[in-house]
Amino acid sequence: MKVISVNNLTKTFGTFTAVDNISFEVTKGEIFGFLGANGAGKTTAIRMLCGLSKPTSGTGMVAGFNIETESEKVKASIGYMSQKFSLYEDLKVWENIRLYAGIYGVPEKNISAKIDQHLQTLGFEKERETLVKALPLGWKQKLSFSIAIVHDPKIVFLDEPTGGVDPVTRRQFWELIYQAANRGITIFVTTHYMDEAEYCDRVSIMVDGKIEALDSPKNLKNKYSSKNMDEVFQRLARKASRDAD
Repeated sequence: MKVISVNNLTKTFGTFTAVDNISFEVTKGEIFGFLGANGAGKTTAIRMLCGLSKPTSGTGMVAGFNIETESEKVKASIGYMSQKFSLYEDLKVWENIRLYAGIYGVPEKNISAKIDQHLQTLGFEKERETLVKALPLGWKQKLSFSIAIVHDPKIVFLDEPTGGVDPVTRRQFWELIYQAANRGITIFVTTHYMDEAEYCDRVSIMVDGKIEALDSPKNLKNKYSSKNMDEVFQRLARKASRDAD
């Protein structure tokens, strides 16, 4: 089942083409890595997919809705987490979950159960009353991810979600991603950590606004005779002609 379908999607700013005629599909429950160096066009593409920016040309369907004409329905059907996640530092852990559950439209009668469920999944039962500002960075990121999927969205967009944390915490974060994918939530993730690209079902690599490669990590490593995804990425990124952001 396709949950993202993009055809010839293009975004220009004056004479500059940020996203250049890209096409791809993502299926339900897939972990899809969306990679590219700074300036490759990733962020612009994600903004269009999330209904935050209208394409110059081309079409996109996300969660069954047109990204240009049904942007509000797109926003209601997705979750989103950025590296600069939006937690309320002076609220307790459970209060943050409750707040966002309400914002995302979770029925009032279901919110208490949602809070308990997410605290248990995170192993945060003892941190229920802890102020968010007292949590370590990695714990905040795990809480932020949990909040991004509190309404059981069809898709969650993760934009550099593990920046700044140690490898052990990053691995724990990916366990949460696997659990969400196993429940049928599609994961659309950008990352600068090439070891994380290995965890994805498929990976797209953008260069100068175009999708230069798209396949499973295994197939990409075979195609480019590389021992890991970092080598694949470096080979493709060297083709870039535009400057980074």
